[in-house]
Amino acid sequence: MAIASSAAGSFATPARGQSVNARILRLAWRSPEMKVATALFAALCLLTLFGPFIIDASATKISVADKFLPPVFMEGGRLPHFLGTDQLGRDLLLRSLIGLRNAFLIGIISVVLMFVLGCAIGIFSGYRGGWTDVVLMRITDIQMSIPVIILAITILGMSRPNPVTIIAVLVLSGWPIYARVARSVTLAERQKEYVRAARIIGASDLRIMLRHIAPSILPPIAFVAVLDVARMMIFEAIFGFIGIGIQPPTPTFGTIISGGTQYLLNAWWITIVPGCLLALALGSLNLMGGVLERSRNLILQGAA
Repeated sequence: MAIASSAAGSFATPARGQSVNARILRLAWRSPEMKVATALFAALCLLTLFGPFIIDASATKISVADKFLPPVFMEGGRLPHFLGTDQLGRDLLLRSLIGLRNAFLIGIISVVLMFVLGCAIGIFSGYRGGWTDVVLMRITDIQMSIPVIILAITILGMSRPNPVTIIAVLVLSGWPIYARVARSVTLAERQKEYVRAARIIGASDLRIMLRHIAPSILPPIAFVAVLDVARMMIFEAIFGFIGIGIQPPTPTFGTIISGGTQYLLNAWWITIVPGCLLALALGSLNLMGGVLERSRNLILQGAA
């Protein structure tokens, strides 16, 4: 009877974990900051999806007659170049939206991959323990000691940068954080009664890791993932700015801002427009991550 009771508890635990996740999301959604940030993020996503089809201009076609056009609210501005053009006459709003789309895709895909890789390594390392844990954590420490920029220059500088290689660099630099968090949660969870009960009734190690331990990792790491999307977007812009990002003619925030720095005095909008758009995207993501973190802390303090 004791074993049956423990087994029943083991199957109830993931449901409780899922309930904690749902409570965190419900509490976060009550915050006005979360609603504003989500609405802003959704609006930016819609702009990146449909903006290129609505704006009657070209993001790559050079037009000398239209170069350095200011935004329409300034003298000399004209439609369809609502936020002006750059030094080659290309529409700045359209180029900024395409750059934002590239940054979103690279940031989200990178975080998803580093989340999966880091959590898999962290759960396996923490659950197995022993030499497996020692070796994997030393590899994690070595990877964490390598600066992202050095890693990017080494890898991207040896080949023509493209989205795949940029994502690979970001994943290599970011997975150790998730591995560390997943390992710490696993070390705490593997000692609990429901995990021992699962072992007694014959559950495999893989089932225990996926069914019982993995759901416990989401609450402490969800806000880290949201904030990391913003961090990866910043790195993508940095790579483009120093010339190791996605190469022209594809627009990115880094290449647009880098190309406009020498025209700051007489054509400030070339750098300000993409900079403001990037700031809005990063601000919405950071705000969502901050609200999720506060909500998680409140839920866990109440549970304690």
